[in-house]
Amino acid sequence: MIDAAQIEHLATLARLELTPEERGAMHEDLNRVLGYFEQLRAVDTSGVEEMQRPVDLVNVLRDDVPGEAFSVDVVRALAPETQDGFIRVPRTVEAE
Repeated sequence: MIDAAQIEHLATLARLELTPEERGAMHEDLNRVLGYFEQLRAVDTSGVEEMQRPVDLVNVLRDDVPGEAFSVDVVRALAPETQDGFIRVPRTVEAE
Protein backbone atom coordinates (compact mmCIF):
# COMPACT_ATOMS: atom_id res chain seq x y z
CA MET A 1 0.00 0.00 0.00
CA ILE A 2 1.65 3.27 1.13
CA ASP A 3 5.03 3.42 2.81
CA ALA A 4 6.57 6.02 5.11
CA ALA A 5 8.44 7.76 2.28
CA GLN A 6 5.18 8.30 0.38
CA ILE A 7 3.53 9.69 3.52
CA GLU A 8 6.41 12.14 3.90
CA HIS A 9 6.12 13.10 0.22
CA LEU A 10 2.36 13.68 0.55
CA ALA A 11 2.90 15.79 3.68
CA THR A 12 5.47 17.89 1.82
CA LEU A 13 3.13 18.39 -1.14
CA ALA A 14 0.32 19.41 1.23
CA ARG A 15 2.75 21.60 3.19
CA LEU A 16 1.94 19.79 6.42
CA GLU A 17 4.31 19.49 9.32
CA LEU A 18 3.35 16.17 10.90
CA THR A 19 4.45 14.74 14.19
CA PRO A 20 5.52 11.08 14.19
CA GLU A 21 2.14 10.18 15.73
CA GLU A 22 0.30 12.07 12.99
CA ARG A 23 2.40 10.36 10.32
CA GLY A 24 1.48 6.99 11.80
CA ALA A 25 -2.22 7.89 11.91
CA MET A 26 -2.11 9.16 8.32
CA HIS A 27 -0.34 5.98 7.24
CA GLU A 28 -3.06 3.82 8.81
CA ASP A 29 -5.91 5.98 7.47
CA LEU A 30 -4.62 6.09 3.90
CA ASN A 31 -3.93 2.35 3.86
CA ARG A 32 -7.47 1.76 5.15
CA VAL A 33 -8.93 3.93 2.37
CA LEU A 34 -6.83 2.18 -0.27
CA GLY A 35 -8.00 -1.13 1.18
CA TYR A 36 -11.59 -0.11 0.46
CA PHE A 37 -10.62 0.51 -3.16
CA GLU A 38 -9.11 -2.98 -3.29
CA GLN A 39 -12.43 -4.38 -2.00
CA LEU A 40 -14.29 -2.49 -4.74
CA ARG A 41 -11.85 -3.78 -7.36
CA ALA A 42 -12.73 -7.35 -6.32
CA VAL A 43 -16.47 -6.84 -7.03
CA ASP A 44 -17.68 -8.52 -10.24
CA THR A 45 -19.16 -5.77 -12.42
CA SER A 46 -19.16 -7.68 -15.71
CA GLY A 47 -22.97 -7.52 -16.08
CA VAL A 48 -23.37 -3.91 -14.94
CA GLU A 49 -23.89 -1.28 -17.60
CA GLU A 50 -21.51 1.66 -17.37
CA MET A 51 -23.05 4.99 -16.35
CA GLN A 52 -21.89 8.52 -15.71
CA ARG A 53 -24.41 9.53 -13.06
CA PRO A 54 -26.81 7.54 -10.93
CA VAL A 55 -29.61 9.99 -11.80
CA ASP A 56 -30.36 11.41 -15.25
CA LEU A 57 -29.98 15.16 -15.14
CA VAL A 58 -31.51 17.69 -17.46
CA ASN A 59 -30.03 21.13 -18.01
CA VAL A 60 -32.32 23.43 -16.06
CA LEU A 61 -30.50 26.65 -16.95
CA ARG A 62 -32.25 29.34 -18.92
CA ASP A 63 -30.98 30.48 -22.30
CA ASP A 64 -28.12 32.95 -22.09
CA VAL A 65 -29.85 36.05 -23.45
CA PRO A 66 -28.22 39.47 -23.00
CA GLY A 67 -30.27 41.84 -20.89
CA GLU A 68 -30.06 45.44 -19.89
CA ALA A 69 -26.70 46.43 -18.46
CA PHE A 70 -26.19 48.83 -15.58
CA SER A 71 -25.22 52.31 -16.58
CA VAL A 72 -21.70 53.48 -15.77
CA ASP A 73 -23.08 55.91 -13.18
CA VAL A 74 -24.95 53.12 -11.37
CA VAL A 75 -21.86 50.90 -11.32
CA ARG A 76 -19.71 53.73 -9.96
CA ALA A 77 -22.35 54.45 -7.31
CA LEU A 78 -22.26 50.79 -6.20
CA ALA A 79 -18.46 50.65 -6.07
CA PRO A 80 -16.91 51.01 -2.59
CA GLU A 81 -14.28 53.40 -3.95
CA THR A 82 -13.63 55.26 -7.22
CA GLN A 83 -10.76 57.36 -8.50
CA ASP A 84 -10.70 59.51 -11.65
CA GLY A 85 -13.91 57.90 -12.92
CA PHE A 86 -12.65 54.32 -12.43
CA ILE A 87 -13.48 51.73 -9.80
CA ARG A 88 -10.60 51.44 -7.36
CA VAL A 89 -9.81 47.96 -6.03
CA PRO A 90 -7.16 46.74 -3.58
CA ARG A 91 -3.83 45.72 -5.08
CA THR A 92 -3.60 41.95 -5.45
CA VAL A 93 -0.11 41.68 -6.96
CA GLU A 94 2.90 43.42 -5.50
CA ALA A 95 5.11 45.17 -8.04
CA GLU A 96 8.86 44.72 -7.64
